[in-house]
Amino acid sequence: MATKPPEIPNIAEIMNKIKTGKIFGEIAKSITESQVWTSTFRHGYADTPRNRVLQVVSNVWMHLHPVKIHRHALRIKFTWCMGGITFLLFLSTVVTGVILMFYYRPVGEYAYFDMKYLQYDVPFGMLMRNMHRWAAHAMVITVWLHMFRVFLTGSYKPPREFNWVIGVFLVTFTLLLSFTGYLLPWDQLAMWAVTVGTNMARATPFLGHEGPFQEFVFGVSPRYDARSVLLGGSVVGPPALLRFYVLHCIFIPLVAGALMIVHFWRIRKDGGISGPL
Repeated sequence: MATKPPEIPNIAEIMNKIKTGKIFGEIAKSITESQVWTSTFRHGYADTPRNRVLQVVSNVWMHLHPVKIHRHALRIKFTWCMGGITFLLFLSTVVTGVILMFYYRPVGEYAYFDMKYLQYDVPFGMLMRNMHRWAAHAMVITVWLHMFRVFLTGSYKPPREFNWVIGVFLVTFTLLLSFTGYLLPWDQLAMWAVTVGTNMARATPFLGHEGPFQEFVFGVSPRYDARSVLLGGSVVGPPALLRFYVLHCIFIPLVAGALMIVHFWRIRKDGGISGPL
């Protein structure tokens, strides 16, 4: 039985489709109607305006940016872009920090030498460390400028007072990120700076053995108080290095990231960036 020879495509017709752009529509249609596509993306909803809105609202990635933006929200002289710049710097510290973690061991015997290895032997190691360091410094500045702008424009007033509290927590965690990361180089500057900083915890009310009202809390002593919880002992040693490493790389970034999600979500729910007074 003779088989039918394959049809030879019409070159002129294909070129005409390419010129008019129809070929791309046909390619997209063949992809979206293929078994691989339909088995992966299974929505099956009718293409109506209501379903389009529901898909945008229910999708976190599509819901990051609003459908409508107030005109004042696009003016740099009003927003200063400090909130977005702060978030960009946070992402920069996360990316460079993950890269640095590949070469760093939070152990007293190796931490300082790992930093020197990063500085002089690892390709682009100094660049990664400086990007991480200066992004962290800049983040502290921009987050304070963002809070200053929010205060000047009255964006902390109802119905945005809850988001102002979230912002205060984010400022606190930003400072804690810088403080905990200060010890990781494990040099003399880091050790004595953290010694001075953690000594302040001895005066914590109720929880510091030199603070007010500490006599009302059972068990508070120089060995067991707020400072010893931070250091894992009574002096800045290897246990303190490990605790600061875990706080700096895991605990505080996770909490700060969760608060940022709530912060961005509340901006959307509160009607976007507040307008001029």
